[in-house]
Amino acid sequence: MGLNYIDPKIYYISCMEDTKTHKLVLYNDDVNSYGYIIACIIKFCSHEKIQAEQCAVIAHNNGKCTVKHGDYLEMLELKDNFEFVDIKTKIEKHESYMY
Repeated sequence: MGLNYIDPKIYYISCMEDTKTHKLVLYNDDVNSYGYIIACIIKFCSHEKIQAEQCAVIAHNNGKCTVKHGDYLEMLELKDNFEFVDIKTKIEKHESYMY
């Protein structure tokens, strides 16, 4: 393992105090159709159809869209699901503006 390797399970334990520590960001691609991406968002994120459509449009227009917030392991599982169907996503640290 390299110096920059972070074990997901150890990282998860350090983030357990807050349940919405991370977000999953969907990136625009020119390969998959809107319908396919919308169906995957509905299936994996449990969004309503209109919310999934909005996420797909935002990702298309802005290059990316946050589709889900949650703990690290939940986002890791969703990311794996999206990668399995060739949709590019990334897990990022969630910055809450509510203090």
